[in-house]
Amino acid sequence: MTSYTNATKRFCSVYKSSKRAEMYLYVDRSQDVSKLPEALMQAFGTPTKVLDLILTPEKELARADASTVLEAIAEKEFYLQMPPVDSESAENLAMAPRDSLNG
Repeated sequence: MTSYTNATKRFCSVYKSSKRAEMYLYVDRSQDVSKLPEALMQAFGTPTKVLDLILTPEKELARADASTVLEAIAEKEFYLQMPPVDSESAENLAMAPRDSLNG
C-alpha cells in the first residue's frame, strides 16, 4: 500500500460524529483515533468512518479548504469540520428575547 503523507498530499480518513449531525473529523489514515485528545472525542462522540481519500491542496471539499485541512492534520493530527450554521436559526437566535436573568 502506498502512503501519502507529504506536504502536498495525504491519505486521509473522514469520520462522522455520533453526537452532532454534519460534524466530521479528518485524520491521517494511519492515525489511531483513540489517541486523539480526550476532550475532542468527548465532544465528538463515537467516530464512524465514512470515507478514505487522497487529499491534496487542490481538492475541492464541500465546506472546508483542503489546504487548511492538510495544515491542521500536520499540526494537530486532526481537522474538525463543524456543522454549518443555519442562517435562519442564527437569525432567530439573534432576535430571541433575553430571559429575565440576562436583562
